[in-house]
Amino acid sequence: MKTVLILGVILAAVALGVLFMRRRAAFKVRDKPEFSDEQHDRYCEAKEAALERVLGPMHDIVGHAIISFQAGGAVDMYYFQAGIPGTGMATMELIETDGTGPKANRIGTFEFVAFTKQRMPPPGGESAEHAFNRIERRFCGIFTTMGNYSYDAVLNPRDTCEVPGKENEPNKCVIFDEYAPDGKPFEIAGKKHCLLLCIEVFRSEMEYAMENGGATLLEKLKEEGHYPYSDLDRESVY
Repeated sequence: MKTVLILGVILAAVALGVLFMRRRAAFKVRDKPEFSDEQHDRYCEAKEAALERVLGPMHDIVGHAIISFQAGGAVDMYYFQAGIPGTGMATMELIETDGTGPKANRIGTFEFVAFTKQRMPPPGGESAEHAFNRIERRFCGIFTTMGNYSYDAVLNPRDTCEVPGKENEPNKCVIFDEYAPDGKPFEIAGKKHCLLLCIEVFRSEMEYAMENGGATLLEKLKEEGHYPYSDLDRESVY
């Protein structure tokens, strides 16, 4: 089991609210007591394999929250750079060992994924001002907020959502979609779940989707080459 801390300066990690660590062999989720550690570990391995079938190999580095999601902290962040250009960011803590978790949408229970065109910085380049770290921290907050919300509300592909910002910061506008490139389903241990893509969009785009349907906005983002990315260094499509 690899748990090698790679940050040279712990204070930098605390400022980011995360410890970047080598990938662990097992992942802590909202487990139930009737499952043994061995069953839990096997399910975690199956979930990792399911993510890699859709997103490509998982990066060795994990963004490990200082306070766990189960204890009221942030989600852990898992990274993928071998699929599409840029970096994919995903959760691993929402679906439980028995397959339950968030309120099931029309596909099933889910984990979140988002994409940025930015690449992860090399070791030693973990500054909070790095473009990747800024969007990664932003999505850690979105995933954490929406992860907690998902246990009370159903989140379906093509839905839109407004995520509260921090004090004196504007709210974030998000649209969801099922992420299944080339029709690859997100299946864990033979059961289909949903890999729920979160795309941050401009307010005008979210309002257009609310008025005209999420599918229309998603199609326009694809036409303009912005899908499935959440980088907002672009012009609004509406």
